[in-house]
Amino acid sequence: MLTSSETPIVATLVLVVFGILGWGFYRARPYGKLGILAWLQSVVLMTPWLLFFGLFAAGIYINIVGILFLLVASAGVYIFLGRQLRAAGQDAILRQRATQRIEAEASEKASPTKNSNLPEGTEQLKLEVIPIPEEDLNIIKGIFGIDTFFTTETIAYQEGAIFKGNLRGEPEAVHNRLTESLQERLGDKYRLFLVENTDERPVFIVLPSRNDPRPMTLPQKVFAVVLLVGTIATSLETGGLLLNFDFFNNPERFQEVIPIAAGILTVLIVHEIGHWLLARRHQIRLSLPYFLPAVQIGSFGAITRFESLLPNRKVLFDISLAGPAAGGIVSLLMLVAGLLLSHKGSLFQLPNQFFSGSILVGTLARVILGSALQSPLVDIHPLVIIGWLGLVVTALNLMPAGQLDGGRIVQAIYGRKTAGRATVATLIVLALVSLGTPLAMYWAIVILFLQRDLERPSLNEISEPDDARAALGLLALFLMVVTLLPLTPGLAGRLGIGG
Repeated sequence: MLTSSETPIVATLVLVVFGILGWGFYRARPYGKLGILAWLQSVVLMTPWLLFFGLFAAGIYINIVGILFLLVASAGVYIFLGRQLRAAGQDAILRQRATQRIEAEASEKASPTKNSNLPEGTEQLKLEVIPIPEEDLNIIKGIFGIDTFFTTETIAYQEGAIFKGNLRGEPEAVHNRLTESLQERLGDKYRLFLVENTDERPVFIVLPSRNDPRPMTLPQKVFAVVLLVGTIATSLETGGLLLNFDFFNNPERFQEVIPIAAGILTVLIVHEIGHWLLARRHQIRLSLPYFLPAVQIGSFGAITRFESLLPNRKVLFDISLAGPAAGGIVSLLMLVAGLLLSHKGSLFQLPNQFFSGSILVGTLARVILGSALQSPLVDIHPLVIIGWLGLVVTALNLMPAGQLDGGRIVQAIYGRKTAGRATVATLIVLALVSLGTPLAMYWAIVILFLQRDLERPSLNEISEPDDARAALGLLALFLMVVTLLPLTPGLAGRLGIGG
C-alpha cells in the first residue's frame, strides 16, 4: 500500500499523465482518422511507462524480462499503427496533389506570363534586392518545375532566397532530384534546404555554400586536447575518491586508481566511437569531442559539433543515438557483470541506500543480488561502480535539451518546434531539481550557456524518421528517466532494498 506521503505524488503524476493524454486527444480529433491514429501511437508508447510506474507504486514488481516484453510489444504496436497511419494518409495526399495540380493549371491559364500583372519594373526591382546574382538566380529558378515544386513567390533571405510554392511529390524524392539538378548547373556553389515555413507549408531555401559549417581551428583543437587531459585527471581523482583517498595529494598510488579511471574513459571513448562510426557511414564530418571534466563522476560526457550539413533528420537521429547506444550498452554490461561478480569480500562496500538512487540500477541489483540488498552494507565488484557511472553519463547526455544527444533525438523525431519546447521544459525541471542537488544546477548551466541552441536545420527538414527510429528514440528517453529517477524509500522497501 502507498504511504500517506506518497499518495499525493502518485495522484499528481496520474492526473498529469491523463491530462496530457486528454489534451492530445482533443488536439487530434479535428484531424479525423489520421489524428486519432497519431494519438494512439503516443498512447501505445506511453503505456509501458504507465504500467511500470503504476504497478510499482502499487507494490507490484515487474522484473526486467517483463519490462523488456512491454517495451518490445509497444514498439511493435507503434510500428503497426504507423503503417496504418501512412495507409490512411495516402488518399489525403492524392487529393491534395490533385487539388494543387488543378489550382496550378488554372493559375497558368489566368496568368500565362509570370508576374505580367505587376507594374513595369517591379520584377527587376524584386530581383535586385535578392543577394544571389541575377544570372545564378535565373538558373536556380530553372530547376523547379510543375512536377516537382511549382514556385509562386521568391523573396530575399539572409545571403540567399526563399522559394514559396506547392510541393509535388514525396519530399525526399523531390529534394534529392532538385539538389542533383542544382549541382549539375552550379556545382558546389549553393545549398538547397527544404523546410517548413511559418505557415507550416514546405518552402525551399537556397544559401551559398560558404555558410557551411567550418572545420575546427588550431586553437579549438588545442582546447579539445586540454579538456581531454583534464578529463583524464578528474577520472583518476574520481577513482581515488571511490577508494577513500585524494589522488592529487597521493599521486604515488597511481596504480590503484588506474582500473576505475580506465573504465570511465572506456565508456566515454566508446560513446564517441559510436557517433564517429555512424557519421562516417553517412559521410558526415564531426569535430573533436570537447570533454567536460567532473570530479564527481570523472566526466559529464562531451560536446561534439557537426562539421558537415546533414542531409535529413534520419541522419541526425542515427548519429545522435549511436553514441548513447554504444556507451549505454557497454555501461549496462559492466553493471550486470559487476553485479554477477559481486560476493562477500568484494573490493567495495556500499550502503544499501545507494541502490535507491536509480530505478534501473535498483531493479537490476534486486534481480541479481536478491536478499543481499537487505544488509546495511553490500559488497560489490568495482565494475558495478564503473557501469553505474557510465549509465549516469549516458543518461545526462540523453536529456531532451538543445544540442545534447537527447535534444538532437527529439529534434530528429518531432521537429524543431517540439525540440525547443522540450529544451525549455528540461531547464525548468533542472532548476527545480537543483534545489536538492548541485549536479542538476551544473547541467542547467552547461545547457543554458553551451548547448541550449537547437542543431541547425538539415538540408531536408521535412521528411521524418521512420517508426522504428521513433520507437528507439523513445526507448532511449525512457532509459534516461529510469536511470536518473530515484526510488522513494517506500518503493525501495517494497522492492527489497534495505531492512
